[in-house]
Amino acid sequence: MTAGSRRELALWTASKTGDSKAIGDLAPTREELTARDGTGWSALDWAAGHGDVATVTALLDAGADPLATGEEERSPYGIALAAGHRDAARILRERAQQSGGQDPAAPWMPYCRAYPLKALRAYHDWPAEAGGTPDDALVYLHHDFTVTSGIWPGEDVVFDARTPEWERFCRRELGFAVPDDLDLVTEPATGSDHG
Repeated sequence: MTAGSRRELALWTASKTGDSKAIGDLAPTREELTARDGTGWSALDWAAGHGDVATVTALLDAGADPLATGEEERSPYGIALAAGHRDAARILRERAQQSGGQDPAAPWMPYCRAYPLKALRAYHDWPAEAGGTPDDALVYLHHDFTVTSGIWPGEDVVFDARTPEWERFCRRELGFAVPDDLDLVTEPATGSDHG
């Protein structure tokens, strides 16, 4: 990793301290925007980690890449999410999508939510033989609206008759929705945002 030029040091300092005006005054080059400090973080990574919306915006306006990853393979979006900075993450995701790049939330993992079997049996077309276990047994409703007896999608399927009516029941009666990354953000802990 590089020690950094004087201008890179000024850019990293402005990013770490939230000095968005200094970023505009520096008019950083593409090389300066992609440079990484001794920790392996770029100026945009630092701004994302601190959740400083004005600084994130200034860096993006200057040409910083919202999808760039360092040695940790985390994008500024991932850093903002991990640090609990919803507004900074939202801006980074929007800019990534506007640039035509891959959505930073793309490495998506399948989602499921547990329900007591009794709640799903309230669906008028629930087959009598599906989930022949007690009403209080937990079953798992997956992102594709299949139901399994375990958390793994596609294994031990209890119900897979996906219809628009079934989806409406799941959304309206069960309140089921696959959360967006931003829905999962919690308030940042006090202390260091790096890491």
